[in-house]
Amino acid sequence: MFNVKNDFFLNSVGDLISATSVNNEHTILIVDDEINNLQLLKRTFRGKYNILTASNGLEGLETLKNNINDVSLIVSDHKMPIMEGTKFLEEANKIAPDVIKILLTGFSDVEIITDAVNKCNLFQYVLKPFNPEELQEAIRNGLNKFDLASSKSLILKDLKELFYKTIKSITSALDAKDPYTHGHSMRVTLYSIILAKELNAPNNQLESIETAGLLHDIGKIAIPESILCKPGKLTDDEFNVMKTHPINSERLIASIERLHAVSPGVKHHHERWDGKGYPDHLAGEDIPYSARIIAIADTYDAMTSTRSYRKALDHEVAIAEIEKCAGAQFDPVLAKKFVEIQDIIKAAKDNPEEYYLKYSTLYKEIS
Repeated sequence: MFNVKNDFFLNSVGDLISATSVNNEHTILIVDDEINNLQLLKRTFRGKYNILTASNGLEGLETLKNNINDVSLIVSDHKMPIMEGTKFLEEANKIAPDVIKILLTGFSDVEIITDAVNKCNLFQYVLKPFNPEELQEAIRNGLNKFDLASSKSLILKDLKELFYKTIKSITSALDAKDPYTHGHSMRVTLYSIILAKELNAPNNQLESIETAGLLHDIGKIAIPESILCKPGKLTDDEFNVMKTHPINSERLIASIERLHAVSPGVKHHHERWDGKGYPDHLAGEDIPYSARIIAIADTYDAMTSTRSYRKALDHEVAIAEIEKCAGAQFDPVLAKKFVEIQDIIKAAKDNPEEYYLKYSTLYKEIS
C-alpha cells in the first residue's frame, strides 16, 4: 500500500489569504548607490517591513539570491554605477520572476520606461524626487499583488492536492474489489512514469501518463465481482464482459474536463501493436503514446503479481516475455527501453513506495 503524507489543507480563499498575510511578513530589498537615499527609504518603511539594502546592482543580485524565499518586493534606483537599475531588475527577474519590482528614476523617458516594463516585468516606476506617500502607496499595491499571486498559487496547489487524493481514493476503492490486484493501479502507474521519464517525456506528458495510469482500470468498477475475482479461466462471454472495462473507464471520466487529455491512454491500454487488441483494434502508432506505455507496465505488473489462478512470475521471466512480444503486442521501441531499464523497474517493484515518491509528477506538485 502506498502511503503519501497529507499536508495541511486550506479550505477557503479567505484562509489562504489570511495564512499568506500572517505567516509571511514582507521583506523589501532596496538598491541605491546613494547612502542618503538608502537611509531615507529605510526610515520611511521602518516598522512596516523587513528591509534589506544593497548599494549597487551586483550586490543587490547577491542579496536577492541569499534571500530568495523572503523577498516580496524590490525598490531600485535607475542611475547607478556598475549596473543600471533597469539591467539589475532584468537580471533580478530571471532569479525571482514573481517578486514585485519598482523603479525609482529621475527620467520620464517613455523608451526607458517601456524597455523596463518589457524586460524587467516592472510593476511601477516612481519619478524622483519621490513623494514618500506616493512610494508607500506603490509598495502597498505591489505587495497586495504579490499576496494575491501567492494565494492563487496556494489555491491551485490545494486543488491539485484534492484532485490527486480523489484519484487515489477511487483507485483504492477499485483495488479493494479484488485482493489479488491490491496496489495494481499504483504499480502500473509507477512503472509507466519510470519508462516515460527514461524516455525524456516532458512534465505535462508525465502528468497525463501518471493520471491515466491511476485511472486505467477504473471501468472495472462496473464489472461483476463474479467475473473480476473468478479464480479460474474466464469463459468467452465472461471475457467479453471484462473487455468492456476500457470503454467503461472512458465513460466514467468523460464528464470531467480536466481528464479529457488522459482519456486516450485510459481507453486504449489494451490495444496491441499488431492491431489485435481492443476495444478499437488500433495498430502501431495509431495507438496513443500513453496507452502504449501503460500497456507494457500493465502487462509486467500482471505477470509479476500473484493472482487467484497462478503465482507471480519472476522478474526475469516477465522481462523476457516483454522482449519476446516487442513488435507484436508492444511498441518495439518502448519495449526495448523497458528491457534496458529493467534494473530500475526491478528496484521499483521491490520498493514501490520509495520509487513512487521519487518519480511521481503529481505528488511533487502538491508537496
